Amino acid sequence: MRDFRFLPEPPTRPGNGHLQDWALSPLPLIEEGAGRARSAGVDVFRLRLGLPAVVGVGAAWNRAVLTDLGTFRSAGSLSRIVPYLSGGVILSDAPGHGGRRSLMNPGFGRAHMLALQARTRAALPGVPGGEFDALAWADGAVLRVLNAAYFSGEFDAGLLHAFLAPLRRPFPVPAIPRPLLFARVDAEVRRLAHARLTGRGHDDLLAVLAPLPGGLEEARVSLAAAHDTTTHALAYAIWFLAQHPQWHAPEHHAAVLKEVLRLFPPGWMGSRRLGRDLDWNGVRLPRGALALYSPYLSGRDPAVWDRPDEFDPGRWAARPPAWAYLPFGGGERLCLGMHLAQMLIHDTLAALPPLRAVRGDPAPLPGLTLGPRGPLVVQAGRA
Repeated sequence: MRDFRFLPEPPTRPGNGHLQDWALSPLPLIEEGAGRARSAGVDVFRLRLGLPAVVGVGAAWNRAVLTDLGTFRSAGSLSRIVPYLSGGVILSDAPGHGGRRSLMNPGFGRAHMLALQARTRAALPGVPGGEFDALAWADGAVLRVLNAAYFSGEFDAGLLHAFLAPLRRPFPVPAIPRPLLFARVDAEVRRLAHARLTGRGHDDLLAVLAPLPGGLEEARVSLAAAHDTTTHALAYAIWFLAQHPQWHAPEHHAAVLKEVLRLFPPGWMGSRRLGRDLDWNGVRLPRGALALYSPYLSGRDPAVWDRPDEFDPGRWAARPPAWAYLPFGGGERLCLGMHLAQMLIHDTLAALPPLRAVRGDPAPLPGLTLGPRGPLVVQAGRA
């Protein structure tokens, strides 16, 4: 059996391996690694990040990481270093994960989303006349509709903005502890939860989560996970509709969103830790190694996608191969907020007037999530 240290890897820098490139330009780094792995006829490559790290580039690896919960553990993943995501079902592992997730699923299912839809639609802000930055507008719009979905619009808007704002900054900003801010947010969540636990008439997400064990933490963590991911996907969808107005119709928006998420998945990299030594196609991967999978690489794999770097919603007339497209993860760890994000984005796109792209920088900027460098200036009111 081969040692993982002999796997293909991108070029390193003296003294820090891949750490500098991982911090400053991770997309070219992983694209180089994926290219070298494919040239060598393997589906994994190595990264030197201060601990053993392996990135997979194929459907088989994606499936294993997302379904073999005993081997690929979440508790030691990169989410642990970000206080916003360090808790709740995100970091739970088998055997407890399934039971905890099953308690939360009804609140985030399609039926409950439909019950909340009138409220979230009413929370959408109007579209500015003339030119506006789609990225900034999407940020504010998603903040309002998530407040409506989680708290019936009752959460203090200024505090909610202050809580989520660090997530939109480059690393290490999202990883910096903010105990006073978190204490204020937790106090506000407890106040609103008390009204739901002692009264009647509430059907928002907090009302569903508050009675569950650890439900208030789940509310805070899932809210943080939802905001930037939804904002960035919505901003990219608006930008591409402004560039390709022939796709701006409700019957096309599902394909547009799928194509946006293929090219620019907000969760561009997922991580696990190996709970045991693993023989992966004759390569020994050691227990404790960081195991990474990338929806960004999978969505641009030239072996799967024709013209992988081009925006073409028409490709969604056919289904992609299994485990080749995973903007929401997959298996038991399918994104809890998938239905919520899709509903919010589809409702927002359906409410938009004809748009025209004016100027912008859509280049992907990886941080905690993948979003456009921006701004993305569009003009409303004419095609």
